[in-house]
Amino acid sequence: MSKRVLVVDDEKLIVKGIRFSLEQDGMEVDCAYDGEEALEAARQREYDVVLLDVMLPKLTGFEVCQQIREFSSMPIIMLTAKGDDMDKILGLEYGADDYITKPFNILEVKARIKAIIRRNGKRQVGEEASKIVEFGDLRVDCESRRVYIENKEVNLTAKEFDLLELLMFNPNKVYSRDSLLNTVWGYDYPGDVRTVDVHIRRLREKIETNPSEPKYIHTKWGVGYFFQN
Repeated sequence: MSKRVLVVDDEKLIVKGIRFSLEQDGMEVDCAYDGEEALEAARQREYDVVLLDVMLPKLTGFEVCQQIREFSSMPIIMLTAKGDDMDKILGLEYGADDYITKPFNILEVKARIKAIIRRNGKRQVGEEASKIVEFGDLRVDCESRRVYIENKEVNLTAKEFDLLELLMFNPNKVYSRDSLLNTVWGYDYPGDVRTVDVHIRRLREKIETNPSEPKYIHTKWGVGYFFQN
């Protein structure tokens, strides 16, 4: 079954180039050229990856990302201006899973898309059926990748879930930020450890009653993070 990708950019030549390259690899590609069009497409279909530019007409990429996160955890890769660290951090704050800086190499884009699809696919094949884990009021269904707090579903991004799953299945093991970056994002990921900090903070905001005094995800100062069961 071919993978579906939504490419969103108001520069039509960029969209055309990405679409051609992805279709050569057998992917199904939909295109959108402004924020409203992108949001409508995401509501209509579930995509394996959304490639989303920050600077868009009608709605910014940040606004699109934030609104998609209200109804879906489909992976989102933001396209940001080269060297603009604030765009990268904001993208992660709004729920993006990854980012690529412009101008980019199409081979990097394809590699990043395939890496996200591959990681998500691994969790859908060969996993134990209905692997449900509970810690206090936290319940995690690893097969459907759904998380509940006091029986109310919490919508996590793909990377937030990956982090939670890794920490949860290795309780009390302290992971350095570099280790988490390499394990969850991959050794070839060009980002820095701030990416981990942003995702940990967002994860705490979603699953902890009091994020400043976490019950589950703790900080080992000067070392990293760990899950306490």
